[in-house]
Amino acid sequence: MFRPPRHYLYLDAVARAGSIRKAAAKLGVASTALNRKILEIEDELGMPMFERLAKGVRLTTAGEVLIDAIRRNLSDIDAANAQIEQLRGLVRGNVSLAIAHSVANSLVPTAIAGYQVHHPRVNFQLMVGGTVDLVAALLRDETDLALVHDPAPTPDLNEIASIRQPLCAIVRHDHPLAGRSKLRLADCQPYPIALGNRTFGGRQLIDPVLKRANLSLNVVLESNTVRSLMVYAKQTGAVCFQFQIGTLEDTAAGELVAIPLTDPELTNGRLVLVNRNGRKLSLPAISFAETLKQHMARV
Repeated sequence: MFRPPRHYLYLDAVARAGSIRKAAAKLGVASTALNRKILEIEDELGMPMFERLAKGVRLTTAGEVLIDAIRRNLSDIDAANAQIEQLRGLVRGNVSLAIAHSVANSLVPTAIAGYQVHHPRVNFQLMVGGTVDLVAALLRDETDLALVHDPAPTPDLNEIASIRQPLCAIVRHDHPLAGRSKLRLADCQPYPIALGNRTFGGRQLIDPVLKRANLSLNVVLESNTVRSLMVYAKQTGAVCFQFQIGTLEDTAAGELVAIPLTDPELTNGRLVLVNRNGRKLSLPAISFAETLKQHMARV
């Protein structure tokens, strides 16, 4: 396996850790030696890569430019190594995924398990969160692929696949709204609401509807995890919101009822598989993306 230049790894590790000491511990080198190497690189370039702070370091503008180039090169080296392994008949490597909460309990783990039956030497790393944070991580090359709800349009994203995902109101089976076959967001206004924070794809759809209709919701709980919202809804009878794909497990168990929202902006949500435009994916990432597309098509 071809290994990237050591100073690439040093700079990347310090940038990610935000601390020379922490990066040194992760790399298994002495912090004094690592600091000396960083100083040598800065001297060679003629400008500082890191701003020294009281509790660590932070990339300078020049450092950000250099680290972006380094990470692109590291990604290219990983892709080349994976292709060489493929040529040797050894399908192995790592695939990192940034995924929405709605697909973290079923769709993605199922797709990974099926993929690893045929490719047992491919390992996966998952990052679960809201759309805004996940897309930001993808654009920083911290993950290969992202499966998120309604990312903001940008030329930096390459769309691989998408499926329609309407937003639903989630209530207990004994809730006054539970018997309804469909709802508008305004129908939820009289009831306590458990709402995802502003990084959520669903929140990005809900806020413009509230603003357009001059509505306000009685938000009694705001969270950055869907599971906490769902548990709270079960225990208190509050209304929460989730994309249809994320409701299947709880509704199948009979604990909650999912009711589609009919506001036009909420019926046309999309679950989108993307990668950063211009980034060369490894062969395992490319092949798993095809597997994920097939699972999405069956939803």
